[in-house]
Amino acid sequence: MADREGTVFVIDDEPSVRKALARLLRSAGYRAETFVSAEEFLKRERGDGVGCLVLDVRMPGLTGLDLQETLARAENAFPVVFISGQSDIPTSVKAMKAGAIDFLPKPFNDRDLLEAVTRSLAKARQARVARAEIRGIQERVQALTSREREVMVLVVTGMLNKQIAFELGIREKTVKVHRARVMEKMRAGSVAELVRLAEKVRIHASGGSSRGTG
Repeated sequence: MADREGTVFVIDDEPSVRKALARLLRSAGYRAETFVSAEEFLKRERGDGVGCLVLDVRMPGLTGLDLQETLARAENAFPVVFISGQSDIPTSVKAMKAGAIDFLPKPFNDRDLLEAVTRSLAKARQARVARAEIRGIQERVQALTSREREVMVLVVTGMLNKQIAFELGIREKTVKVHRARVMEKMRAGSVAELVRLAEKVRIHASGGSSRGTG
């Protein structure tokens, strides 16, 4: 049985469409909320829950494509399933290139919509897990001292302890201490794992030298 976690936000200016889609989604076990416009949806508090949009392309005011573009700039952009009674190839291509899960012309098959919603919510759950992982890594990085961060940056470039010591103007013995603390605080069992963590939060060497004592 499909995982029904998450909310489906139906945005369509036609009352009959909103009502029919909400009924279909709820009968399939999904939570559904309906909105008459993109503007009305944007007023809703979003939080960090799992959700997806079933979104009409052409609406008064902000169009579906406008809303998709606006949401793409948000940290937790919801996946979008577009529906349209007046679809054209350029519009559908633009929507899909911008990351839409599917583009369904009206009238569409109920099964096709539910399958698209299932895929959308699965993607939303994966994105939430990824965001939580990134936040966790960032918190570990913030727990490092400034010197430990400098050492970490150089370790992930592949520098040896003696090279790091020369670069920072400190003793190799001190580098070993800082390096051990970095591995512990970052919960990395190997340099390869530390590199993976650094890449996820886009930590890289600035290329500059930071000599000092420590």
